[in-house]
Amino acid sequence: MQPQPNPNPPKGFAHPVEAKFARLLDFYRIPWEHEPTTFPLSFDEEGNIHEALTPDFYLPNQDLYIELTTKLQSQITEKNRKIRLLRQHYPHINIKLLNRKDMRILLIKYGFDAVTGKLIGKPRDVDISK
Repeated sequence: MQPQPNPNPPKGFAHPVEAKFARLLDFYRIPWEHEPTTFPLSFDEEGNIHEALTPDFYLPNQDLYIELTTKLQSQITEKNRKIRLLRQHYPHINIKLLNRKDMRILLIKYGFDAVTGKLIGKPRDVDISK
């Protein structure tokens, strides 16, 4: 299995918390890429990708992928399963899952506390330029 460039790069963020995280990285001048790589996790009988994970961010200077989730802890079993599979198939890849609690702490610490009440919600497109 080989990671591959994301075949459908996003035109915006899927959730407002991704936009806030990007702004935080920009403020601290941490280079980042949004969903640049897709990691195949399983294939069907014909060799087509059956399951994959495309982490939300890649920090090239840290060689670290970041996956954000705003779901309640009790609802992130599937995300954790995919992270485990990624680590199993790609042991050289560094990835960190930031859950709702992690994001709340991070956003409050760096002055984004006005958005912490909105960490759960339906995904929507968010303009990257903001």
